[in-house]
Amino acid sequence: MISETTFARFERELAKYPAEQKQSAVMACLAIVQQEQGWISQEAEAEVAQYLGMPEIAVHEVTTFYNMYNQAPVGKYKLNVCTNLPCLLRDGGKALEHLEKKLGIAMGGTTADGMFTLQQCECLGACADAPVMLVNDRSMCSFMSDDKLDQLVDSLRSAEGRA
Repeated sequence: MISETTFARFERELAKYPAEQKQSAVMACLAIVQQEQGWISQEAEAEVAQYLGMPEIAVHEVTTFYNMYNQAPVGKYKLNVCTNLPCLLRDGGKALEHLEKKLGIAMGGTTADGMFTLQQCECLGACADAPVMLVNDRSMCSFMSDDKLDQLVDSLRSAEGRA
């Protein structure tokens, strides 16, 4: 399941740690699997665990603790809306509801065309910019009013030629 190319990338990560602490590379290895496969299956978790010499449950605990790891296939654009209290007090819940209506999916769902997955997430550390969201675990978006949410979704759709 995990390719030789992936294992070679694992080796580069392992080189950063003392040999007796190779389990420290678990997050990097999971990120590599996700970059290459789009998500982390139980089979991939088992292979990472075997490779790093750690129990499968320990790898699974890492995968399930951090919301940056996808435990199922997701859309091309993963939209994480912060729903912690500061964002909720500044319309984070309304932003999530707006996206549910605009995309026609419930939180946790993926659009039929496989383009968007909508999730809620824990604090993104930008409370003063609430409501905030993260696109594909990389791009932070602040002050997400309904208009800005519409612009974001429309621009992502038009970039894919699906306006």
